Amino acid sequence: MTENEKEWAASVAERILEKTKASVERNMDKVPYLTKNGSFDDWSDNISWWTNGFYAGQLWQLYNAYGCEKFKTAAEKIEDKLDESLMSYMGMDHDSGFKWLLTSVADFKVTKNEKSKNRGLLAAANLAGRFNPEGRFIRAWNDNCDGNTAGWAIIDCMMNLPLLYWAQEQTNDPRFSHIAKAHADTAMKAFVREDGSVHHIVQFNAETGEVVDTLGGQGMEKGSSWTRGQAWAVYGFTLSYIHTKNKAYLDTAKKVAHYFEKSLPESGLVPVDFCQPAECDWEDTTAAAIAACGMLELGKLAENPEEKDLFHNTAVRLLKVLEEKRSNWDLSVDNILENGSVAYHEEKHNFPIIYGDYYFTEAVLKLCGKELFMW
Repeated sequence: MTENEKEWAASVAERILEKTKASVERNMDKVPYLTKNGSFDDWSDNISWWTNGFYAGQLWQLYNAYGCEKFKTAAEKIEDKLDESLMSYMGMDHDSGFKWLLTSVADFKVTKNEKSKNRGLLAAANLAGRFNPEGRFIRAWNDNCDGNTAGWAIIDCMMNLPLLYWAQEQTNDPRFSHIAKAHADTAMKAFVREDGSVHHIVQFNAETGEVVDTLGGQGMEKGSSWTRGQAWAVYGFTLSYIHTKNKAYLDTAKKVAHYFEKSLPESGLVPVDFCQPAECDWEDTTAAAIAACGMLELGKLAENPEEKDLFHNTAVRLLKVLEEKRSNWDLSVDNILENGSVAYHEEKHNFPIIYGDYYFTEAVLKLCGKELFMW
């Protein structure tokens, strides 16, 4: 990092800290997802929703870096609420890593709370139980309108595998990492295209494990390039390499990262789908923040100096664009990042989403050397 980058990151981290100090006072009992009229909403009554760990994760990141007790208190409240999800069969799905790595596992890493460790292991065991041994994949959702998702897997799940790697470390039981690696191996073959773009959803025959179809999912269409899916793949394969040292995962992460970098528009503002029409102004700042986290790690791991610089510089470019053009620093407004999007075919676009703030915070703290590594 250059001195200018260090100074910039430190200044942004301070702004995030002050912003979160102001927002946590107003949201001590909430589980936020979206922001409406400047205020976080509350998903406490839909506690199994996949995003419900991200605000707690942001608070643990900042508590670890700066020690504000209110951050810890608010994060612990969300963790307690998630116990309801642990007891709901239909509430448990492929996204257990997003919910419990950023709450219970983070808590255990910081405080050594054995109750939090137990929660994390319960969530990991449930995630492992979703493994289909014929197709060697972790099943995604539990059902849809016709109840036929038993063979569905999604690229997002790459980010949940670290819960299994963590469980293996805690229990010395290799079953957890065997399942994580099997899924990652399948994802390399079935999700990643030759050019480095990725499918969002792959449909397998749940009985035989054969690939039946690929689906556009939250992207524009089948065969297009949903940017958040690209970001999940960049960071997810990087994390599997960190945990296993399997070079195939690192090579896959770099392949997807190169595609992401080459596809970026000149503005540095990430669209919802890299294949969307040029006149479409729908963005996804969350994809930018996630990709930045992954590329910062890739910049440390790549052997080639040119690749190291490319990944690091791309990450910093993404973060600076977010800070300069898509951040709201008004202390009376809860969110930081603007212009996130859930999916291309959603009715609404370009609005704040909580995981954008989480990954933006994580990435900036990486640059400051203050990150709590949660994955």
